[in-house]
Parts: sequence; C-alpha cells; structure tokens
Amino acid sequence: MPQLDPADVPALACDNYRLLIFGIMLAALLQILDSTIANVAIPHMQSSLGATADTINWVLTSYIVASAVAMPITGWLAERIGARRLFIGSVAAFIVASMLCGAAQNLTQMVLFRALQGVAGAFIAPLSQSAMIDVTRPSRQAQIMSLWGMGVMIGPIFGPILGGWLTENWSWRWVFYVNLPLGIISLVIMMAELPGREAAARKFDLTGFSLVGIALASVQLMLDRGNHVDWFDSIETWIYLGVALSTTWMAIIHLATAEQPIFRQELIYDPNFLLALAFMIVVGVVMMATIALLPPMLQHLFNYSVIDTGMTLMPRGVGTLISMQLSGILVRRGFDARVLVASGFAFAGTSLWMMSGWSLDVDYWNIIVSGFIQGLGMGMVFIPINASAFATLPPQLRTEGASLLNLFRSIGASVGISVVSTLLARNIQVAHQDLASHMNSASVAGLDFSTADRFQALGDVAMRMADGVVNREAAMIAYVDDFYAMMWVTLAAIPLCILLRPPQTKGMPQQPVSDH
Repeated sequence: MPQLDPADVPALACDNYRLLIFGIMLAALLQILDSTIANVAIPHMQSSLGATADTINWVLTSYIVASAVAMPITGWLAERIGARRLFIGSVAAFIVASMLCGAAQNLTQMVLFRALQGVAGAFIAPLSQSAMIDVTRPSRQAQIMSLWGMGVMIGPIFGPILGGWLTENWSWRWVFYVNLPLGIISLVIMMAELPGREAAARKFDLTGFSLVGIALASVQLMLDRGNHVDWFDSIETWIYLGVALSTTWMAIIHLATAEQPIFRQELIYDPNFLLALAFMIVVGVVMMATIALLPPMLQHLFNYSVIDTGMTLMPRGVGTLISMQLSGILVRRGFDARVLVASGFAFAGTSLWMMSGWSLDVDYWNIIVSGFIQGLGMGMVFIPINASAFATLPPQLRTEGASLLNLFRSIGASVGISVVSTLLARNIQVAHQDLASHMNSASVAGLDFSTADRFQALGDVAMRMADGVVNREAAMIAYVDDFYAMMWVTLAAIPLCILLRPPQTKGMPQQPVSDH
C-alpha cells in the first residue's frame, strides 16, 4: 500500500468530498451562466417592461457594475463573518434575487433586482474557487481547478443558448426562474457539507473600498455606455474616464501605504500572482470577446437559429473540456506551466488566424474546427495560470486572491467586449462606404443605375437589395478585422510566459475549523 505524504492534506476537511464539490460547482455554474443568459432575452424584456432600446441595457449594466464593485470586499467579508457563512448567504441571496428578477413588473424593479443579483453573484465565483482548493489536497489542486475552470469557460458559451431556448419555448422570466431549483440543491448541499474557517477581526478599509469601487464602477460604466453615447464625442464618457483615472491613482497610493488596506500587500508583492492577473485580462479579452461576436454573426449573417448556433459553438466547449483535463494532469505531474500557457495562446492565436480568413461562404466545419482549436488553447492557458497564482499563496490569502483573479478576468471581458463591439460598428461603416463607392452596373449584374429612376418602384427595391448585399459584406469584413486584431493580442501574450514561475506543490498549513 503506497505511503501518503503527510504534507499532502487539504487545508479543510469535509465528510463527503464528491457531494460538496458538486454543490460548489453547481453554485459557480449558475452564477457564471447568469452573466450571459439574460442577453438574448433583452428584446422580450423591453416590450414586457415598457422600456426603450437605450434604457433596457441597464438590465445588463446594473448587474456588471454591482458585481465589479462588490467583488473586491470578498476577502474582507470572508474573514469578518467566515467564508462558510458568506458563501451560503451569497447563494441564498442569489436565489432570492433571481426570483425577484423573474417577477419584476417594470424596468426600475428589474434594474434594482439585477443589481442585488450582481452583488450576491460577485462573492460566489471567488468563494467557490477558494473553497474547492481548501477541501482538496495540494497534489490534486490542479485537477480540481480544471473542473472549476470548465464552468468558467463553458458557461458563457451555453448561457445564450439556454437563455434563447427558455425564452422561445417558455418566457423570458424563466431565464431567472431556472436558478431556483438548481440553486436550492446547491444551498442544501453546502449547508450540510461545507466546512469553514475561523472568523477574524479585521478592520474595514472604507477609504480603499470607496476608491476601488468608484474606479471600477466608472470603468464599467464607460465601457458599457461608451458605444451607446458615441464614446469620446460625449461628455458622459469623459466624466467616467476622469473619475476612473483620478480614483485609480489615489487607490494605488492608498493601497501601497495604508496599514490595513482592502487588499493585503502580500498579494501585490507576489510576482507570480501579479503576472497571473495580467494573463487573466488577456483570457477575459480573448474568451469573452470571441463569444460575444460569434452568436450574432452566425444568426444575422448566416441565418442560424439559436439551436444551430449552440450546436456550432459546442465543439469550443468540448475542446476546453479536453485541454483542461489534460493540462490539469500535466501540471500535477510537474510539467512546465510556461510551456502549457505559451502553447495555449499559440492554439488560440491559430484559431483566430483561421477565423480572420472567413467569408460569407465559410462552411459549417470550418467554424467548428476553429472553435475546437480555440477551446483547446483557452483550456491549456486557464489551469496553469490558476495553479501558478495559488501555488505561492498561503491558505488565508486564497479567497482574496481568487476575488482579484475573477475581478481582472471580468475587467478583461468588459474591455474586450467593448473594444470589439466598437471596432465592429466603426469598421462596418468604413467597409460599407468603401464597398458602396465601387457599386456600379458592372459590379451588380442586371441593375442599370442610369435607368433606375424610370421605374421608381422597381428601382427602390433593387437599390435596397443591393444595399442589403453591401451591408452583409461590410459586416463580414468588420468581423474578420476584429478576429485579426484579437489574434495579435493573443500572440503578444506569449513572451510574458517566460516570466512565470512553475507552481510548487507543497503542503499548506492547516486552518482551524469553526464557523460550521
């Protein structure tokens, strides 16, 4: 019988490990799904809640901003009231907020309830990540992070698909009601099995929280509202930018000099952790920006249904599942994390290079293959980065570290989606103007522009048809430009892999168990 390493024990013991992992994963998956599942239901909400095309976007904005502002205090709250109490309370609040969102009767109620849902959901992601590490022995932490990462990577892919199916077959309210039965199962499991750490008296850094919260809220509002108000042609965007820059500068000085800042300074002085934060921004940009672009492209340009779109994107998730399991095993066996991360970004860059060669004639299998390759790449990147980030952090810093990793991934996602959306809109206009300037009788068979005014009705129809063709071609060109730009962002991250230090699997000191 093999001898067990006495140092290879989990920081927290639990009675039913597999059941607890299932409950934690269920909670994490619900939160991650909810960040994208409501997007496809927005048009139906607009008519039902009596909102305009501009104001209905606050349903999404309120969730994003509330989540970003609340996430930085996860570590402090976990120490103050106990990680177990905070996790269970967050899941319970998320269930209640989901029920209230489903029952909302007007836009004001919906925005308020979505903000509550965002606050509750902000704590779930980092707490689920740190809890899974705490109850898993160090030698298997890379594998358990691959399991957690599957939900993070696959959730945004299946969220819009599930949301579209529920909206089409039931009602937009079921996008929120679906959280109730699954959330209750997760809540019951965690109440029965989740261990906890001893709460500690830690002073709340009100100044740091205020500065960080205002900075994050300003950045998120600028990114979310920028495209609607035409970016820097609007005074609103300049206000957001000014507030974000000034509060960020003050926050940096405060966090570096305060005795008890909102983020412990040990995190800032850990080079592996800081590098992991930078990589998380790139992962957020590439992963979420691509997912934001593909569904509307497939549905609007190629006339795919919601179900067909889901089936086309599913291989991306399959690739992620395969590479996460493989990278988890390799990291556990001591394979160099730098090679895995660099290979993952190379795979993702190759996929985006393939996508930059698409046209309106691209076939189904080309989309599937490129998606599968990108899924392989993102899965190879995610696990080694998390393993490297947590390898040098003591257990008492894991929750705080997890909150920062999730926050930076969220910021990267917001930046990526805003940038590619803006580039898409601008490039469509440029491409449309360029293509329209070359339209003539020779380029459009059967249409003589010089005689179109003789048959006004037929001429108008013909011109609209020609404009429709130009619009599709211009949109395809704009999508290709976005994929090309993201390819260079992905490839630019590869040299940073040299700076990563490989994770060291070693025993961590045990923490007292008390807040059951």
